[in-house]
Amino acid sequence: MPKISSDTLWELAAAEVQSREGGGGEDGGETLSERTVVLMGSKAGGKTSILLRCLDRDEPPKPTLALEYTFGRRARGHNTPKDIAHLWELGGGTSLSDLIQIPITPVSIKSLSVILILDLSKPNTLWGTTEKLLQSAHAQLEKVSSQTQQAEKSRHRSKQQTSVHSAARDLPKDYPDRELISPFPVPLLIIGSKYDLFQELDSDKKKMVNKTLRFIAHYYAASLIFTSIKSESLMSKTKNLFSHLAFGLDRGKAVSCDPNKPLIIPAGSDSFSQIGSPPTVDVDITSLHAKNPMDLWKKVYERVFPTEGISSLQSTSKESELKDPAKDPQYSEPQIDAMRAQKDQELEQYKRNAAKSWKGLELET
Repeated sequence: MPKISSDTLWELAAAEVQSREGGGGEDGGETLSERTVVLMGSKAGGKTSILLRCLDRDEPPKPTLALEYTFGRRARGHNTPKDIAHLWELGGGTSLSDLIQIPITPVSIKSLSVILILDLSKPNTLWGTTEKLLQSAHAQLEKVSSQTQQAEKSRHRSKQQTSVHSAARDLPKDYPDRELISPFPVPLLIIGSKYDLFQELDSDKKKMVNKTLRFIAHYYAASLIFTSIKSESLMSKTKNLFSHLAFGLDRGKAVSCDPNKPLIIPAGSDSFSQIGSPPTVDVDITSLHAKNPMDLWKKVYERVFPTEGISSLQSTSKESELKDPAKDPQYSEPQIDAMRAQKDQELEQYKRNAAKSWKGLELET
């Protein structure tokens, strides 16, 4: 087997984009800006639809198969190079979280951002989805950062790490609650999708979701926005926050913490004092044995939106059973499918013959 290039898929994709732009990475003395954005979140939560709208692509969304790559370009002006955004979309909800290691590499981590898209119409799955995906991404970021530091230390044979990207964000000294939060290692944007359906929920339940997501976003120093692909105004504001991460543009000044309206809270615009304590439920909060504030919010949230027992496990099991691409009509190949069918028949015949052989052996014994 021929030796495979050591370049990662991300590096190969970057090289391909640069070659299409004219190669070299420079134009008129200016350097191309390249950023990487990883989108993940609820299964069937609208990730692809939101991405296409943010890229101004008028095409019908298709279900994401595992992990998919695309890119976006934006010109800075006339006769100037186009900035490039490498965009990775993780499908399957939480079932494919291990694939997060593919787009998070020593190369991409230097300009990486994460977008977590949560389906507001399914509040019972919000906490589990958030916890699982952010933990997976955080673990990979820590791993890559550690590898990068070790490589840099080995390369220079020195303990000084001036050029290493550390898995820790530096926040302004006046950032609200700076000493009480745990910033996500890279810029994070949380998008609550399907706001139009979310509005149909009971007011108390909406209040719980609002305050909980505000707490999570502020705790991780993330931006938060509720949106719907049916609202041009909300999608415009969502695109501003997306373009801020993908192309470094101004994220806009819109801020809305009103629980009766879609939340729009850029990172650094909220505080624990404004969020307040978890909404009261049918239990004394002081009686809950929580390890830390995040654990306390989790326990309170799950009192209102409990995880269904057996049905939840069954749905998780079904989620892990990924659709077979070989049987998907959009990937049909007549000749290959015919050969596959023939091999399947041969396999079934082999199984039947093997079963007969074992049965005969048992009789002889």
